[in-house]
Amino acid sequence: MAGKNQIVTKDKNKKNNNRKYLIENISSKVFMISASISVISLLLIIGFVFYKGLTPFLFKGYSFVDFLTGTDWLPNSNKFGVAPMIVASIVATMGSLIIGVPIGIFTAAFLAEIAPKPVQKIISPAVELLAGIPSVLYGLFGLAFIVPNIQKLLNLPKGQSLLAVILVLAIMMLPTIISVSQTAIKAVPKAYKEGSLALGASKIETIFKVVLPAAKSGILAAVVLGIGRAIGETMAVILVAGNSPVIPSSIVDSVRPLTTNIALEMGYAYGTHQEMLFATGVVLFMFILILNLVLRKLTSKGEQ
Repeated sequence: MAGKNQIVTKDKNKKNNNRKYLIENISSKVFMISASISVISLLLIIGFVFYKGLTPFLFKGYSFVDFLTGTDWLPNSNKFGVAPMIVASIVATMGSLIIGVPIGIFTAAFLAEIAPKPVQKIISPAVELLAGIPSVLYGLFGLAFIVPNIQKLLNLPKGQSLLAVILVLAIMMLPTIISVSQTAIKAVPKAYKEGSLALGASKIETIFKVVLPAAKSGILAAVVLGIGRAIGETMAVILVAGNSPVIPSSIVDSVRPLTTNIALEMGYAYGTHQEMLFATGVVLFMFILILNLVLRKLTSKGEQ
C-alpha cells in the first residue's frame, strides 16, 4: 500500500510540475508576443514617419538644411522653412521649465518632507486630478483666463502669445514634475536625514543640502519628462499661441510651435506639403530622441 501511495504521489507531483511548466511556457510566450507588438508598432511608426518625411529630400531635390534654417512657411509658394517653429518650441519649453521646475520641486519637497498629513490629503489628490485633466481644457483655461489677462495687463492687441504658451505649459508640466520628484524624495534613506539633523542642520537645510541632492537622479528624470510633455503638447498650445509662423522677437509675439504646425495643416495638406509636415514630425521625433538620451545619461550619472 505504501508503495502504491508513493507512486500515486509521484504521478500527481509530475502532473503538477508539467502543468506549471506549461503555464510558465505559455506565459513567457504571451509576454514575448506583447513585447514584440510594442517594438514592432514603434518600428512601423518610425519607419512610416521617416519614409514620408524624408521623401522630399531624398527624391524631390529639397534641401534638409534649408528646411531647418528657412524662415518662410508658405506652402502655396513652395517654401517650407521650420526655423520659426523650432525656435518657438525651444523658447516655449525653456520658458515653461524656468517657471514650472522650481514650483514643481518645491511642491514635491513640501509634500514629501514638510506638509502635515491633512494637508497632504488635500494637495496630493489635487495634483493627481491636475494630471488627469485633458489637454484641451488647459487650452480653454488659457484662452479664457490667461490670454485676456495678458492682453489687459500688457495692453496688447491680442493676448495669444509666446508668454501665454509658456504659462499654460508650465501649469501642464507641474503634475509630472511633482509626482516623479515626490517619489524620488521619498526614496531617500532616512539615515541621510537623521545624520544631517544629528549634526545640527535644520530641517530646511537638510532638505536643500541632503535630500534634494540625494534625489537628484529622480528629479532630473522628472524635469526631462516635463520637457517631453511641454514640447509634445498640441491642443492647448493651438488655442493660446496665435499660430503665426514667424520667429518671435519678443515674449508677447504670436508663435507656432512644431506640433501645432502639423495639427493645423495636416487635415487639408497633400503632396509635397503633406510630406513636409511629416518632415516636421521627423524634427519633433529627433527632439524627443535627444531628450530620452539626455534622460538616460543624467539618470546614470545620478545613480553613480
